[in-house]
Amino acid sequence: MNKRFFDTTYFNPKEQRAEAGRAVEDLIKVKGNNYKVVITISRAGQKYLIEVITIITLTLLAGLLGVLFITNKYLLNGLWKPFQLTLKEIKQFNIADVDQFKGKPSEVDEFTELNEAIREMSLRVTHDYLNLKQFTENASHEMMTPLAVVTTKLDTLIQDETLSAEQLAQITDIYSSINKSSRLNQSLLLLAKLENKLIIEDEPIDLEIMLTEKMLQFQELMQTKQLLFEHNLEPRQIMASRYLIDILLNNLFSNAIRHNNRQGVIIVELAGGLLSIKNNGIDHPLNANLIFERFQKGKESQGTGLGLTLVKNICHHYGYLIHYHYESGWHTFTVTF
Repeated sequence: MNKRFFDTTYFNPKEQRAEAGRAVEDLIKVKGNNYKVVITISRAGQKYLIEVITIITLTLLAGLLGVLFITNKYLLNGLWKPFQLTLKEIKQFNIADVDQFKGKPSEVDEFTELNEAIREMSLRVTHDYLNLKQFTENASHEMMTPLAVVTTKLDTLIQDETLSAEQLAQITDIYSSINKSSRLNQSLLLLAKLENKLIIEDEPIDLEIMLTEKMLQFQELMQTKQLLFEHNLEPRQIMASRYLIDILLNNLFSNAIRHNNRQGVIIVELAGGLLSIKNNGIDHPLNANLIFERFQKGKESQGTGLGLTLVKNICHHYGYLIHYHYESGWHTFTVTF
């Protein structure tokens, strides 16, 4: 009989239960007699030992990973702290502020070099910004002054009673062109200021009161086309530049009046975070992709073609949304604050 190993089940008298075991069976010869010997070892203890070893191994591994994670976290935090401080300062950097970017000292050469490069770049950007701001201010003054002088001279010349009808008509055309050039100049300068964020003076504004005042200001112009205002205004406060909001409303109202039908209606509604200005007009929709672009205007329009562009840029400056919609002869511009 050959020795063999096999799995078996035996009765454990100590535990008073059947248990799985591993047995070895063989024949031995003692004093000339053959005996079959079976030795059985419980596998219950082996299973328990494996479980204990597994738990200890996993516990040690988890502890080691925890120590490595905490160590790396503190080491990396210390290593990257100068970079995080530099990033925070970059996010807070405002080109219009007097304070310049300074950067935080670091023992890491790469971070020191990064701070120096950012500092030099911020100085160049600030220098360019100040030059642009000065140019805009100078251009506004230098271009408006001669236009104002020409306008004054034309006002005096128009009052000359010796002028013929033809001369008066020509002077009136020149006067109209000068006024248009003046408005165009102001609009382009304002666009430059908006695009370069040169206007920052914000204040609380009551839109309901401002819209009411604006409708009164346009009453006389409304009467020339026998137009009628209808309005539904709710209280609404915003934080913005009164100068810019005044320009935004002026352009929306002027657009609604200029492109309205005679004896038409303009409906002004302010509810929640929405301002809508609706007017009668041509019986087909405008091209929503072009009306907010520069110098887009109707063939008969006497405007500069920058009114709605200013509206769009002012809305973009404050994060407002401007939307155009046409339905059944009504043209609606909606501003979402």
